[in-house]
Parts: sequence; structure tokens; C-alpha cells
Amino acid sequence: MSRKPVRTNHRKRRARRMAIGTAVVVAVAGMNGPALWRFGTAKYHDYKINQPEYKAANGKWDFLDVPAEFRVNAIHAALLHTGKVLLIAGSGNNQKNFDAKKFESVLWDPKTDEFKHIPTPADMFCAGHTQLPDGKLLVAGGTKRYEKLQGDVTKAGGLMIVHNEDPDAPKTLPAGTKFTGKKNGKTFVSQDPVLVEKAKKIFDKKTGRFLRTEAGLGRIYVEAEKTGTKYETGTEDNYRVHGLQGGDTRNVYAIAQKLALDKKDFQGIKDSYEFDPVAEKYIPVDPMNEARWYPTLTTLEDGKVLSLSGLDEIGAIVPGKDEIYDPKTKKWEYTGKIRKFPTYPAIFLMDNGKLFYSGSNAGYGPADVGRDPGVWDLDTNRFDKIPGLSDADQMETSATVMLPPAQDQRFMVIGGGGVGESENSSEKSRLVDLKEDSPRFEDGASLEKGTRYPSASLLPDDSVLVTGGSEDYRGRSGSNVLQARTYDPKSGEYTRVADPRVGRNYHSGSLLLPDGRVMIFGSDSLYADKANTKPGVFEQRIEIYTPPYLYRDTRPEVGDGPRTIERGGSGSFKVASEKPLASAKLMKPSAVTHVTDVDQRTIALEMTKTADGVEITVPENRALVPSGRYMFFVTDDRGTPSEAVWIEVP
Repeated sequence: MSRKPVRTNHRKRRARRMAIGTAVVVAVAGMNGPALWRFGTAKYHDYKINQPEYKAANGKWDFLDVPAEFRVNAIHAALLHTGKVLLIAGSGNNQKNFDAKKFESVLWDPKTDEFKHIPTPADMFCAGHTQLPDGKLLVAGGTKRYEKLQGDVTKAGGLMIVHNEDPDAPKTLPAGTKFTGKKNGKTFVSQDPVLVEKAKKIFDKKTGRFLRTEAGLGRIYVEAEKTGTKYETGTEDNYRVHGLQGGDTRNVYAIAQKLALDKKDFQGIKDSYEFDPVAEKYIPVDPMNEARWYPTLTTLEDGKVLSLSGLDEIGAIVPGKDEIYDPKTKKWEYTGKIRKFPTYPAIFLMDNGKLFYSGSNAGYGPADVGRDPGVWDLDTNRFDKIPGLSDADQMETSATVMLPPAQDQRFMVIGGGGVGESENSSEKSRLVDLKEDSPRFEDGASLEKGTRYPSASLLPDDSVLVTGGSEDYRGRSGSNVLQARTYDPKSGEYTRVADPRVGRNYHSGSLLLPDGRVMIFGSDSLYADKANTKPGVFEQRIEIYTPPYLYRDTRPEVGDGPRTIERGGSGSFKVASEKPLASAKLMKPSAVTHVTDVDQRTIALEMTKTADGVEITVPENRALVPSGRYMFFVTDDRGTPSEAVWIEVP
């Protein structure tokens, strides 16, 4: 159950508050003006939320002062080990930006409030990202083509499968290759080059006798040469490939199903980059084998990165062909196994090296494929489903967090909505303990309203800030939820805190800053009014939430200590604190998009008090503590955290 925070009952403050309230009522009564009443109420609200006792109980939201030239449609955000925040817009869900190849990233320094434009080499709009062991940020995928809704599509098009019967060599067909149907006589043109694998010779395993040749395949998006419905096709046809010579005229051909004026989904790219926080630039690395738009990147126990799901270069969901990036070689390789998920699946590394899929996702994909939560053994491809999930048909746009401490292996799935543009949303918070022999979801405390797109950030006092979201798809009908709560994993209860000023829905997210504040960004409402008549405008304002623990008199201060600690190793830090110290922890920095953040986790540390501070010990488990850069916090007995110190776990 939700509960309201207790505020200090101070007589003088209450008397002053009542006097202001009375003055407002008198003024309104005298003027008989509804507008004045709203003005007076707003003034009183601003007065109330800025009072010390209110902030000490509820925290405070403030707008980040972003100069106009640095305001972007932030879709992605990542905290870097330099303490700076990388905001990635790419084309920012803006077709004009895409057509102009205007791709943007901005770097913000919370210490100095300085901003910097970062040259962005590809459209990273709706890419995937994760923190690498060496402190760089891996960004992979993005946008090749924007969607076109039915009615906006002028040229019939779709998927063309190119076949190569030649077992000796693959074939590359350039962009602009023409394909003409043998039955329908209609010609279509490829939009990009395509590599068609060479054919495979199939032999009998026992006798070694040659049996047959299996054609190599290539997939390419094609469009009709001319506009209009008369260039659509209704059935499958074989297509002659123009520009071939010699034996290729027999060996290479194409097949397509219906090519029509239907809605065309977004299309992905294969591009991959490492962002270097020190050099402050993107560095190209080997592209993925599959183009991906809306992929999830999850760091594995060995420091390699799993990339999965997403829409490919023809706008179809990648058919379970997952792949792994090796930061040492900068190369991608297929896993060799097939496992299908909807886009942006929330997949977390567990402390036993297996992967937990919570069921949270961002939408694209069949409604009946890959949506069940469970534990996935990547080595064997075994997937054990976890039962008990309430509102299981409303997991799109839900958020998932690994509750503190990570050693407990407890997860919470928050809110969510129905598949696609459904108006249904869930107020549920579902909990699962993966340490149990037979894990099963159970309902926890509920939100006040059904909430799609809730943002959830772990805080250094071991609570979780849950804020934003909307009751309906993309904030439709003015349904943004202007509420924030903290969740206490120990009590299992939500506590209402200060309300944000700005509604946040699609394309929003939040992340913890090293000083203990939380940044929330983005929002891409479908409409700008409750009547759903005016198109929405991307929310470029950024809010900063200062939690109640930063309105206390003092906080611990961490001084000298090691900046690198091995797993299983210890380190001593000087700590100045007026209150007794209670805990120490490592927190993985966020890399978040579409309220999906599989990087963040809080690792409790063994702590021994010394004469001038503390000695801490990092757990030995590599799957629990993946290699990388972490924020190190200590908290006092009131839960007040220090400012973070960065530590590398190699």
C-alpha cells in the first residue's frame, strides 16, 4: 500500500501557511476570479514545496538550466566514469533531422553544468548500449529508415529474398539492383547493397555421397519503380535479377511474397561504436552481423556483451539470431543458438552467470512469442519460465529493477501496458526472488494508477525512486502521471514524495548522479492536448530530483583510498562523518533508454570500521560484480549517503 510521507508539525510554519492560504481565499472571493484562484493556488504550492521541512520529507524537483543550443530530443542517457552524462538523441524521432543527417549527442558535466556537442557519426536513435569493463560505453544499432504509416506509403515495397545456387562464391548485389517478377512483370528496386551467401553442398553423413545443394540467402528491402496501387503484388512470385552475367543468370534469383502499400516499420543498422569518456568521442568498431533497431545489450560474466532482438534492415524483428561482442577483439560473433524476444527485452545478468528475462519490453514483436519471463542459460539455450506474473498481458513499457542489494537476487517489475497502442495499463509491482528453489512472482505494493513507462532508479540509501509514466499509450488523453514515490525493499512499501513538474512517457528515462541526485529526461507524447487533436512535441526539459537525504545537516565524506580493487580484495578509505557509518556499496552506473536499464545494480560491501574511516571488501563472484567502473558510496545510520568515489573492479 502507498503511504504519504510524514511532515514536521511546526506551529509557526503552519500559522504562516494558514495566513497565506487565507489571504489567497480572501483575494479570490473579492475578485471572484477563477484565474486568480489558480494563480494563488500555484503561488502557495511553490511556497510550500520550497519549505525546509517539506524538502526534508519529500525532496525537491528542479529544472536543469540547459542553454538553447544544447537542447536535444534525448532518447538515451549514460553516466560515464568521468562523472559526466552522455545524452544521445541521434535524429531524435524527427524525420527532418534524419533526412538532413542531423544526428546529435550532448555531454553534460553535473559538477560544472557545462555542456558540449559530441559529433555523432550515425543515427543512434533507438540503439542499444551498455557499460564496458574498461569504462567505455558500447553503442550498437540505430535507425536506417523511419516508419511510414499506411496512407503515407506511396511505393509498394517489402522483403525480397535473394537465392544463390553457386557453391563456390557469395554474391554482392549493389543498391539499385532491379528485380522483375516472372508472372506479374512488375519491377522493384533494392534500397541497399546485399550480400548473398554461397550455396552449401549437403552430403550423406554415413556414405559421404553428395545429396543436394542448399541455396545461400540474402534479405533486402525493395520498392516499386513507380508510385501507385497498380504496382502492388498480391501473391508470391519468382523474380529475375537484373545486371547478372554468365552462370549467375541461372544461379541467382529472388522470391518475394506480397509487395504492397502497407505500413512500413522502422529499419535498423549494424553500426557499432565505443564512446571513450576520456577522449569524449565515438570510436567505430566492427559492425554487428544483424541490423538492429530497439536492441538490448547485456554485459555477461566474462565482460563480453550480448546483443539481442531489434528490428532488422527490412523492418522485421530479428529472428532470434543473438550475437556477442568481445571488447578485446572488437568483433561480433553469433551465439549459434536461437532465442526470440520482443524489442528492448529487460535481460539481466544473474549471480550464477545465467540471464533473467523479466518480461518487460518496449513493444515490437508478436504478442505470443518470447514474452514469458524466465531464467535463460545462454550456454545450453535452456529457458525455464517463471510463473505467477500478474497482468502478464501488460508487460510492454514496464520497468524492471534488480532490488538492492544485488546479492539477494530479487527483482521488481513495475507497471506496464497492453501490446501495441493499447489503452490498458497496470498499477502492479511484481516481485520475484531468484534465490528460491522454484521462483514465482508475487504482487507487491501497487501504484495509485495504471502506469506505462515508469522510470525507476536505484538510490544509494537502498530505496528505489519510481517516477513518471502515463496511464495511456504515449500520454494519450492527457494521461501523464505526475507522481513520484520511493520504494523500500525491506518494508515492501511505497512512500509518496514530491511530484515532478513535467509529465514523462515514451522515450523517457532516469539515472542516478554521483552526488546522489537523480536526472530524468525525455518524453514523446503522441498529442499535446487532452482532446487528442494537437500533435505532441518532444519534451526537451530535464529535471533533477534532490532526495530528502540531501536536505539533512551533514553527509559522510569519502577521502583518500584506492581507485582499483580486485574482486575478493580489500581497500581502506578515509571517511569523515558526524554520524555512525552503517553501510558501504558499489553501484553500477546507468545506461538507460525507453525506461530500460539492465546495467544498474547495487552491491553490498563487507565493511569494517577503522580509526579514520572504513575498510571494504569486494565480493569474489564475477557474475555478481562484473568488471567495470563503479560508484562507491558509504551511508550513515540515517541512510544519508556520501558523494560517490569512482572505483575500478578489473
